[in-house]
Amino acid sequence: MTVRSRLKRGFYRHGPDYRFDDQVDFNDIRDTFGFRTMVVGKWVNKEERFISANLIYDALADLAQILQLPPSAIGLRGKLNFAFGHGGQQNVQAHYNSRTRTLALAKNAGGGALAHEWFHAFDHHIAGLVFPEHPKSYFASKLWLEHTLVPSHPLNLALNQFYQGVFLEPSGKNANHYVQQCIAYDKHHGQYYMSMPEELAARCFEACIAHNEQIINHFLVSDISGSGLIYPDSDTLITCNKALNNYFSQLGQLLFAHRL
Repeated sequence: MTVRSRLKRGFYRHGPDYRFDDQVDFNDIRDTFGFRTMVVGKWVNKEERFISANLIYDALADLAQILQLPPSAIGLRGKLNFAFGHGGQQNVQAHYNSRTRTLALAKNAGGGALAHEWFHAFDHHIAGLVFPEHPKSYFASKLWLEHTLVPSHPLNLALNQFYQGVFLEPSGKNANHYVQQCIAYDKHHGQYYMSMPEELAARCFEACIAHNEQIINHFLVSDISGSGLIYPDSDTLITCNKALNNYFSQLGQLLFAHRL
């Protein structure tokens, strides 16, 4: 019996039609979403290239639509590289390499992790803008816990509200239940992963995307309820989603106005 790959089995999606059944390729993805480079692994055959290009294009278009951003903004001012079926890590479905600024998806296991990894890229990218005096390898989520983000611009204020929602109780004084759960989980399992600031923030972003009612894309973000990971409770999610919508809607308005 032939076992169909995860890629060929397909992913549930409900959202706008951007391609009108046209076939896109990876160059279209690079140009539309403003990536610096686009690399496809040599083990991705022709059929898989066609299938994956459409899936990735629709997922990134959905992400831009949800965030109210111009599609070209997804590439983070042309600094983000994208790799599919190339340069991955063993037993990892997707990862973001901050050293090379590369978002990499595994050929058969990468579907569902795109939103999470894109936020890692954004978190790294924005750190250089709001915390410019710190090393370029750092993530804004981690730096936020250690340094004050000066709300000199409405965007900074909205971003500050998001990170505060991820990590702190409404009073702004103590770690919230989400963080406490993740710390306890890591302590119990003798690890440091679930409670890493950048992972806490990425899972929160991922959950916000997953709970969008108008657009559902399981290649962008899979069903988080059965993942075995810890995600924010409903109150934290509402707070963070409001802050994210505020931040990205303002950013989108600025970018559309300047045609960036």
